[in-house]
Order: sequence, then C-alpha cells, then structure tokens
Amino acid sequence: MFKRCEKIWINANCATLDPNVDAPYGCLHDQAVGVRGGQIVAIESMSELDLNLSSETADLIDARGGWITPGLIDAHTHLVYAGNRAREFEQRLLGASYEEIARQGGGILSTVAATRNATVDQLVELSQPRLNALMAEGVTTVEIKSGYGLSVAAELNMLRAAKQLAEHNPVRVSATLLGAHALPPEFHDDADGYIDLVCNELIPAAASEALANAVDVFCENIAFSPAQCERVFRAARAHGLGIHAHAEQLSNLHGAELAASYGAWSADHLEWLDEAGVRAMAGQGTVATLLPGAFYFLRETRLPPIELLRKYQVPMAIATDLNPGSSPLASLQLIMNMACTLFRMTPEEALAGVTRHAARALGSAQSIGMLREGMEADMVLWDITHPAELASQFGVNPIRQRIVAGEITHV
Repeated sequence: MFKRCEKIWINANCATLDPNVDAPYGCLHDQAVGVRGGQIVAIESMSELDLNLSSETADLIDARGGWITPGLIDAHTHLVYAGNRAREFEQRLLGASYEEIARQGGGILSTVAATRNATVDQLVELSQPRLNALMAEGVTTVEIKSGYGLSVAAELNMLRAAKQLAEHNPVRVSATLLGAHALPPEFHDDADGYIDLVCNELIPAAASEALANAVDVFCENIAFSPAQCERVFRAARAHGLGIHAHAEQLSNLHGAELAASYGAWSADHLEWLDEAGVRAMAGQGTVATLLPGAFYFLRETRLPPIELLRKYQVPMAIATDLNPGSSPLASLQLIMNMACTLFRMTPEEALAGVTRHAARALGSAQSIGMLREGMEADMVLWDITHPAELASQFGVNPIRQRIVAGEITHV
C-alpha cells in the first residue's frame, strides 16, 4: 500500500481512537501513516516500511516522534452570528439568571436583531476569526447552527454563510438548521404558528438548497415544548435531515428521550437528564454532546449524569457551544480541559469526545473521527509526549501540522 501513497508520515506515534486497537487512546507507537487521494490507506509499523521504495513515489514527512491524532471535531457551535452580548456577562455577575435575561428581551433575541440586519458577506466576515481560532487549535470539522435569524430569509442567510465558510477554508462544515431556537418577536404568544413556519416553509427551503445536514430544537420551558419539537422532528425526517436537540439544560422535559425516539444523532447539554433519558439514548445510539463551556459561563451547579452515561455506554462528545452569550469560547483544547476538571471526564474520554464520538454526533462516523485505513486523512500532528497533554494544559498550543484530506494546512 505504501508504494502508491502520495504522502507518508514516518516516525509517528498514533492515537488512533480506534476501539479495535486494544490500547488506551488506540495508541500505536513508531508508525508510518500513508495517504492517497485524501484518505488514509496504510498505518503500519516503521519496521514494515521500505523507505527507499516508498520515497520514490511519496513525499516523506518526518514526525520525529510526535503524536498524530484524528483531526479535532467541534460538534456543537453557533459560530455564525452578528452583534455582541458582553453586557449580559456583567448582568449575570450582578445576579441576573439566564432565564431572566431571556425573558427581558435579551439573550438570543438580542443577537437575532443584529443577525437579521447583517448580509451574508458580513456574517462570513464576522465569523471568520472565530473559525480561524478553532482551526488553529487543530479543528478539521465544525458543526455550525443557524438559530439567530428566526425568519425564513435570515435563517437561510446564516446557512449560506456557513456554506461560504466551508468553501473558502480548509475545514469540513456540518450545517444545522436551528429554526426552533427561540420565539421571534413577530410571533409573540403564537409559538405554534412559528413552528408551522419552521416545518412548512423553513425546513423545505433549506432542504431544497441543500443548506443543512440536520435540524436542531431548543426543548425547554423558555423555548419550545416537546410537542412542538416533535413536529420539527417529523418535518426533518420527511426531508431526509438528521436530528439534534438542545435538551435537559435548565429542566427535564424529557427532550432527549423524545429526540432518541426519532433516531437523533445527538442530544446536547443534558444537565437535567434522568436515567430514563439515558436508557432511551443508549437504546437508539444517540450521542450525548456535553457542553462544559456553557456550564462554566452560566455558573451552573448541576452536572450532567456522567456516571449514568458511562453505565449505559452512551457515547459522550464534547464541544465548545461557541455562541455570543452563554459560551463565547473558541478553544476546543480548553473545552477538553473543562470536561476533565468540571465534569470529571478522563483525558481519554475528552479526546474521544472531540474525535470519534463527535463524528458520530454529526452522523459522520464512517468517514472521520479515527485514524483507520479507509477514513478521510483529517489529522493533527502534535509536539507532545502523551495524548493526555491535550486535555491537561491549555494556552500553549502544541500543534505542528493540521491536515485536511491529506493536505497540510497549518505548519
């Protein structure tokens, strides 16, 4: 296989995150990784590699004992938006709750006003620095939600901005239509009417332009009821879109259980998730996407049920939840540390949460999230001595190379 490679990384230690490799992190030492056509075609011990023969056709890249991991995946972001909500940070420190700010017209709705007034080009320009920050830390795939437009035109513009970001950057983007994020002002006291708009106009329009991979809902007392969310799930299913759910963040409306019943790729937040919800997710293969950034910024005290998720073997992804209000944070490495320090996840769970399990949360487990022959060659080469370093420290970025589809995009 190495004879036909375009590039070969040699002298590498690999944290494959492949569960078929019987070692912590799926570790393989002193390896060569061969890439052709943007895919991994060979991972073998250096002792199996004939350097003289391989160098005739391939570029050899010496990892010098560094570690290669799968490219990092941020599986939950609200990266595209306009406006600024730093004032809310002050309000929360002065005692206002997330719910109080939302009910006073702040929170999501304040970002809606700014986002509606922005053009697609302006949204791209505003969002690019946030995407740059994620890519600089090794992110090769990012999920981007809409949800700050709350009208057909504005929501589609957000998704178009996400598509442009994907076209202009070396990164994979999974776009999510979060039309059911909040109730827009023009539908005050008519939540069912707005859900009609989401199901009958917005979802069909996004699907017809192929702007979204999935839909999302905010199933919460300050947002939408389980019955309203179920209508969105049905419309998504009818248009062949995947399903996510913001669920059990502030209370337990059993949104995760409902989402799982529709085969959701993920249920996210989950601080108030109960055992019945965990069992439902386990039964349907729904990933638990945990968001320690929002937990930190909102100064929450109720932890997600980590032990129950482990007991029922529910895959746990972790993500930045990058957004202007409750998690203005564009560092997936910091999120890995938070997952360990705040949620008591292990460093191995944290790394799996931004690779293998994050890929599953985006419906992409067959192509990204592991180092395995046949997978996309999305990888990161790190100057570290052990994979645990990626979760144990932050502020010093040990990245040496970021590789997307076999191309080195960050050196």
